[in-house]
Amino acid sequence: MHTVLVTGARGQLGRHLLTRGQAAGVAIRGYGSGELDITDPRSVAEAVRPGDVVLNCAAYTAVDAAETDEAEAAAVNGDGPAVLARACAAAGAHLVHVSTDYVFAGDAAEPYPVDAPTDPRTAYGRTKLAGERGVLGALPSAHVVRTAWVYTGSGADFVATMRRLEHDRDTVSVVDDQRGSPTYARDLADALLELASRVGGPDAVPGGVLHATNAGEATWFELARAVFAEIGADPERVHPCGSAEFVRPAPRPAYSVLDGSAWSAAGLTPLRPWRAALHAALHAGETGG
Repeated sequence: MHTVLVTGARGQLGRHLLTRGQAAGVAIRGYGSGELDITDPRSVAEAVRPGDVVLNCAAYTAVDAAETDEAEAAAVNGDGPAVLARACAAAGAHLVHVSTDYVFAGDAAEPYPVDAPTDPRTAYGRTKLAGERGVLGALPSAHVVRTAWVYTGSGADFVATMRRLEHDRDTVSVVDDQRGSPTYARDLADALLELASRVGGPDAVPGGVLHATNAGEATWFELARAVFAEIGADPERVHPCGSAEFVRPAPRPAYSVLDGSAWSAAGLTPLRPWRAALHAALHAGETGG
């Protein structure tokens, strides 16, 4: 297998990539945003080596802040991936760029296929779409992998927050009119490493856009209730509400389920159902999940 370079390696997905890669015996190295500025062509050129497979997890992910800080978000999410793609093209390296469901309008009624029209409604989504276009424009053999609702179950992500609120509050109100596919960062990391392992081989996956999320769909309310159930709390303590009760600077997609059929059609392993993944995440110490 090629040497794997992870950018954004201190984030929730990047950390899992390093851990899972090392456990699998992959030659893998990573840089956090403080160690490698992906918008700096010189630094990127020095970091990317011939034959590398670069997994780009570096991103400006503050969705609400991007509404008033779009220039900074555009630099990291739009310009940075293009810089990486040009460096990979020059070095003879491959790029796998992680993108998001926010490139879509979020008003569909069925899962978005990879070729569905994009129509981002937020600054974050616009900058991520610019990154996709920059990557494939500079390096058509690259892969853009869109995902959604990524969590680890620790830190400040949604699943971890629900665990904390279960302890702190008698009841919790969670929106029930936004639907997507909860995705465990560890499962996504394994999926990206599988894709990386195929680069340059007889079963290499043609460049382009792929979708990778845990299978199935849920609302945030349904996910929150599942978290409560997993940790032995009464899920009836989670109450449904509408998005209008939690107005945010950046509107959240009402529907952002991604169609993973292109991933399966490429011969890649489909990610397990989201409910099984959540169980593994919340019982990782017991199950090794």
